[in-house]
Amino acid sequence: MLAERIRQMSAPHWLALYGGVLVCWLVLALMAVPADLRDVARVFGGDFWEAFCTTTPDAAGFVRLWVMWGLMSGAMMAPTALPALATYDDLGRSTETDLGALLTGYLAVWLGFSAIAAGLQIGLFSLGWVSAFGDSRSAALSGGLLVLAGAYQFSALKEACLAKCRMPVTFFMAHWEEGALRNGLRLGAVCLGCCWALMLLGFVGGVMSLGFMGLATVVMTLEKLRAGAWITRPLGVVLIGAGLLVALLGS
Repeated sequence: MLAERIRQMSAPHWLALYGGVLVCWLVLALMAVPADLRDVARVFGGDFWEAFCTTTPDAAGFVRLWVMWGLMSGAMMAPTALPALATYDDLGRSTETDLGALLTGYLAVWLGFSAIAAGLQIGLFSLGWVSAFGDSRSAALSGGLLVLAGAYQFSALKEACLAKCRMPVTFFMAHWEEGALRNGLRLGAVCLGCCWALMLLGFVGGVMSLGFMGLATVVMTLEKLRAGAWITRPLGVVLIGAGLLVALLGS
């Protein structure tokens, strides 16, 4: 059974997905290189990555940040959706499916979120609340985002979205007639409902911090598994406590 599953997830479309996720992580790793080492990207010139990662409150800055948040979403969220994507692929063995269209709809939702996050980062930068690289400079902002994310862990909306992610067969069968693209949009919306608050903690942990991105990816992946029900609310307690502590120490 395990060998068959590995064989199925080694098909060309799966390898393309893995390759896309790997490319996102590699580009983010290059963008996260410290300023004094960014000249490793000699092909683009020593200032390329610093210029790309730095916030500027104009259209060019927005596009750069949108690309950056889009890469983060692809790198972090695609792995969390693997169980759902695998379920959809399995259902395709008995009926016609289009995993590419499903993934297109899924990523479209996260590109929309990325546009909002990019605009938010520019707004926070203009107010002086985050650095040019998106890291919080305000204890109130950091504390507020941590408390918000922690409180959201207890919300009915998050619980409903997680329930759908944890039972992908039921989720897909309920809307199967709508087709792959619309199911992808639905899956992306449900995933966004699970993870938007944790993604915004990038402003606290460091928007371009590989450590934060890796930890957040693991946490969000675990939450979407059935056993993840054991970590959702305890994580909320930890986040609220950390937020209050940060706000108090910074005041």
